Amino acid sequence: MKKLLFLLLLSLSVACLQAQEVNTGSDYKTALGLKVYPGAVSVKHFISPNTAIEGLGYISSDGFRLAGLYELHYDISGVEGLKWYVGGGGHVGIWSDSWKAQHLGSNAALAIGIDGVLGLDYKIKGAPLNLSFDWQPSFNIIGYSYFEGGWGGLGVRYTF
Repeated sequence: MKKLLFLLLLSLSVACLQAQEVNTGSDYKTALGLKVYPGAVSVKHFISPNTAIEGLGYISSDGFRLAGLYELHYDISGVEGLKWYVGGGGHVGIWSDSWKAQHLGSNAALAIGIDGVLGLDYKIKGAPLNLSFDWQPSFNIIGYSYFEGGWGGLGVRYTF
């Protein structure tokens, strides 16, 4: 399963890179990369000049988690390419029984919940790169009730 997901994401990445021109401006339409903590694949796409959707996929030996976010972006005056954003969305995950037993004393394997996000987004002018830093608190509401305040972190993405 992990190998199939990895190959699918790798193939999608290569196809996108070959099909698009290099974006060296201060704005971008779509970006694909990694977010560090907890280590997720990130795809962000602007559906309007100040509105984006972001998909995150995280997989480990304990399970996986998929999240979708709707984000509102606002310019920060004085710094070209820098925006702050806020938004929300949801997630679904499946975790191994050993992880659940260790952390929650439960054998439940499903986690569905809501997410918030607050962060900074910077498109590097002159390079096809986007950096972001955010906080993504979440609350599981199905499977088990559990607040997770540690998601988010540094994102590095290729823009096109």
